Amino acid sequence: MHLQGNSLQEKQKTDIIFTMASKRFIFNFPFFLPMKPRFFLLLSLVFYGWPAFSQQTQQSRHTVTRQTRTPLPDDRIRRLDSSLRYLHSRGLFNGVVLLARQGRIRYQQALGQTGMADQKPLTIHSSFNLAAVSRQFMAMLVMQLNEQGHIRYDQPVNDILPDFPYTGITIRHLLTHTSGLPEYAELAGRYSGPLDTLTNQSLLELLSVHKPALQFTPGQQWRDSNTGYVLLGSVISAVTGKPVEDVFEHQIVRPLRLNDTYIVHYQPQQINRRTDRVMGFTRYNGVLQPNDLTRFDGAVGDGNVYSSAADLFLWEQALTANTLVSAATMQEALTPVRLTDGTTYPYGFGWELENGQQSVFSHTGTRGGFYNEIVRYVNDKQTLIVLSNGTNQVARPLIRQLVEGKSVRLPKTQLITNVRLIDGTGIPARPAAVRIQDQTIREVGQLSPFPDEAVTDGKGLVLAPGFIDSHSHHYASLDKTPEAIAMVSQGITTIVIGQDGSSYPIDTLMKRMSSSPVAVNVATYTGHSTLRTHVMGSRGLYRTARPQEIDRMKALLRNDMQLGSLGLATGLEYESAFFSSRDEVLQLAQVAADAGGRYMSHIRSEDISFADAMDEIIAIGRQTRMPVQISHIKLAQRSQWGQAADWLAQLEKARAEGINITADCYPYDFWLSTLRVLFPKRDYTNPESARFAVEQLFDPEKSILARFNANPAYAGRTLGEIARTRQETTAQTLMGLVAEAAAHAEKHPDEAGESIMGKSMDEPDLIRFLQWPHTNICSDGSVGGHPRAFGAFTRVLGRYVREQPIMPLEIAVYKMTGLTAQHLGLTDRGIVAPGYAADLVLFNPDTVIDKATPGNSRLPGAGIEAVWVSGQPVFIHQQPTGNFPGVFIRRK
Repeated sequence: MHLQGNSLQEKQKTDIIFTMASKRFIFNFPFFLPMKPRFFLLLSLVFYGWPAFSQQTQQSRHTVTRQTRTPLPDDRIRRLDSSLRYLHSRGLFNGVVLLARQGRIRYQQALGQTGMADQKPLTIHSSFNLAAVSRQFMAMLVMQLNEQGHIRYDQPVNDILPDFPYTGITIRHLLTHTSGLPEYAELAGRYSGPLDTLTNQSLLELLSVHKPALQFTPGQQWRDSNTGYVLLGSVISAVTGKPVEDVFEHQIVRPLRLNDTYIVHYQPQQINRRTDRVMGFTRYNGVLQPNDLTRFDGAVGDGNVYSSAADLFLWEQALTANTLVSAATMQEALTPVRLTDGTTYPYGFGWELENGQQSVFSHTGTRGGFYNEIVRYVNDKQTLIVLSNGTNQVARPLIRQLVEGKSVRLPKTQLITNVRLIDGTGIPARPAAVRIQDQTIREVGQLSPFPDEAVTDGKGLVLAPGFIDSHSHHYASLDKTPEAIAMVSQGITTIVIGQDGSSYPIDTLMKRMSSSPVAVNVATYTGHSTLRTHVMGSRGLYRTARPQEIDRMKALLRNDMQLGSLGLATGLEYESAFFSSRDEVLQLAQVAADAGGRYMSHIRSEDISFADAMDEIIAIGRQTRMPVQISHIKLAQRSQWGQAADWLAQLEKARAEGINITADCYPYDFWLSTLRVLFPKRDYTNPESARFAVEQLFDPEKSILARFNANPAYAGRTLGEIARTRQETTAQTLMGLVAEAAAHAEKHPDEAGESIMGKSMDEPDLIRFLQWPHTNICSDGSVGGHPRAFGAFTRVLGRYVREQPIMPLEIAVYKMTGLTAQHLGLTDRGIVAPGYAADLVLFNPDTVIDKATPGNSRLPGAGIEAVWVSGQPVFIHQQPTGNFPGVFIRRK
């Protein structure tokens, strides 16, 4: 229904506007007090005065009907109307909007239905639950009582309600939300049963019996309080001797001739006694569900006044004309409340005073499916009324911005249909469609397109959450390749950096992400080695830290945690951190824990001291009580192969003690690191250590130098091949290469001089680690060298799910998404569900596979058909799109 300009018909009884601002009608509350002889005269005056009021009202109604016949179709109203229609077409607005200026209705619009069952169309006379907008009516009744001397604003509440257990709380405190009373929902939820209906009387009883502590001393602070306004309802009833709804009917509804306005209680046997009221509902995954009154709605005062846009317009005009109370009383009601410290807060009696000014008065109301707002622009003599019942929280602020002429970006939606959804929780795949709204997932289910909505046909492929790489070194490549092809081509939408102890300053990261956008999201840990280097210097790392140095590192880490770091990451096997003490690491880990962060570690040893390294990380988890994670878990010593099950049993034992220890793992039996890690005792010239390395720690014939700047010709060759070329034993060659790389580094200190892909793991152990329920998938990748940079995730899906099925597809996806998000503390991604980030990947489970090899490590895999980051496509049909929607993800 579209009603613009003066489309309210003359015959409708609610078209009332008070055009005589100097007139004020006083309705004496003694009419409702217990009947005593001294009140009969006032009672007679009220009744005998009523016909005159009615006659004046009838005259005014005809005047209003003529006044509102002035359509003003300007650009702002056209934008408002087209925007409302668009929002309604996207299921984002179900309600009524009325805009008036100088007492004239300039625009009215009613879109949608009154509820789920009857689906009657809304009109300008549909009665909505006003929620917190109801407060201004309660405040008006209190103002009338005060004006007539029956109460005082600064009167203690327990003067009127003897069972009220607090002293020092006044009527004014209740009106202005400065009482310090706790919210009744928490109180009733704790102390009442699930079938108990909260009423004004039962709330008083709960307060009297349990007397919960005040949140602050009355008058000291402002805090929104539904409890306070329910108590005002009780005050009104106590003073008048009548139910508050009767007082409301006789003192506001009848005098103003409001035909669509009334109060509804939640009463289990009578909840539907007003069949004309609008019902609240929610659209969830394309299906309408009730979102209406609850057992807490048996109380009156903070909500449950029902009214229409037409009636609220008349109400607002009566306030402007000071029809119900004097101008002085209204002025006081619209004055910011003064707190005990002398400051003020921009709230009056049931009205928000925006920015502390008296030029804009407003109030929102949210309850169940109702999202309402009334705004009075005093200087412009303009009124905006928004009433909605479809849980349409998106529309309300947009409507106001449109009315105020501000720039507005309307939400955009798109639909992905015809997919097998694997949602990241581990449950079986199911057919579904997914609707994206801007950057987030809005709906999942059997969905039909909205008019003119962009639709992607998934053609029966698998749609999953975007993969989260919990251990990545890819960020360095994004300067030159912001399209992030190595990541998005394998379905990765979020990378987590700062691993192995090296991190970027967080403020630098955020600035770079803003000024040089990229295709994927980035989150970071704070690197332990980075902290050590900053405090101890690059040449001072080969010792334990002094207490004052640890304190400086702790201060740096605290700052990073405040900026959004996920926690502390260590690379204890590397020389920059190897010489740190357990106490140093524990103290830093405790800082991360105290800030709500996590700990991730490339443990001190993955070979000869593996047991001690595992004991250290378990101890950190035990003492800090925070989640701890083992980076790229592996058994890298030949004599330990086959012991994966035993070590997993040790981890399960730790978990049974309450230690939240987890792991990540990449799907390869060879690693990429420096030659120096092959000397666990850091004795690079010891022939015995070199022989031990080639016999136990890696296979020289299958281990390839990825980089060797001292002699670039060695890159791409195995250590065994190089040894034969040099006519040396492999142990001799290993020592020689370490020495040559060190000499080169002295001349080129800013260069990453060497790295090796070391074959040192047994695939059965790898499979056991991948299968552990608390292991998530990672890449540990950086562009150049190891094929994991381009192939880790597609390798799992192709080789370890389809070809060598070590786990179901749904579990593999879970280990790449939902489980990873849990391990990192990310609460808004990793699952395909409403409200989660719209990071998605569409892939073909029959063709997905990795193609990168040690000889061609930059070769993208196959089977990834589309990738979305924050709702924008970044990879389609094996090609980047040029969109760069990646964001920096802060710890929450």
